[in-house]
Amino acid sequence: MVAQVHKVLIYPIKALDGVERDRASVVSPGALEFDRRWAILDENGNYVNGKRNPKVHQLRSQFDLTQPSVSLQKQGETTTATFNLSTEVEQLNQWLSEYFQQPVFLRENPAGGFPDDTEAYGPTIISTATLETVASWFSELSLENARSRFRANIELSGVPPFWEDQLFSTADTVVNFQVGAVEFEGINPCQRCIVPTRDPQTGETYPQFQKVFTQQRQATLPHWSNPTRFNHYYRLSINTRILHNQIGKLIAVSDKLTINC
Repeated sequence: MVAQVHKVLIYPIKALDGVERDRASVVSPGALEFDRRWAILDENGNYVNGKRNPKVHQLRSQFDLTQPSVSLQKQGETTTATFNLSTEVEQLNQWLSEYFQQPVFLRENPAGGFPDDTEAYGPTIISTATLETVASWFSELSLENARSRFRANIELSGVPPFWEDQLFSTADTVVNFQVGAVEFEGINPCQRCIVPTRDPQTGETYPQFQKVFTQQRQATLPHWSNPTRFNHYYRLSINTRILHNQIGKLIAVSDKLTINC
């Protein structure tokens, strides 16, 4: 049994669609290049995301990171609007403000982006088998749908469901591991928000999603998982840190993950 990278996914604009890549470089302070590099904020400086605004789910986005640019499309419509993320920010702000029906502003942070967890700001890790298992808990949920709900950065193959729970330990201990040549610290199981309860394409809430998930997660918790890290069982994927001296290294599909003893 060998854990290896099956997918590398980044989310250039926080809360919008992801981009699948063959590889990604590590940038300061220990994030994947372009991941959550931009965020949409309201006039009060709050994120415009799925937690606060369900309209996020009905906004489709495609990225060309060589420009960089984003193409936006309202769910169910054919018209696409494309904006350069360096030179057309004001035009993009106007389009987004009209879509969300309130003034919003795109902000950029090239150094580390806008991570969900500012203490464990590295890539989140999950296995394909975990996503398949979670999808099986709900009727009509596909693997791709589950993947879009939980939005992890690194997806592993070659391992059983919840294998990644080995990548965290006690509250005062990190787990040291490597993905290819990149050294990681495994911190904790990721606490989930309201976003996974909603369909990533429509924003429609799945009935009792959190209740079913919590019951099943507790019932299927593997023996290698540390139950003391679960004050509740609405947790999935692993929060990590990448050490500062790893900046510039690459993580690529087919890289092996090894836990350092």
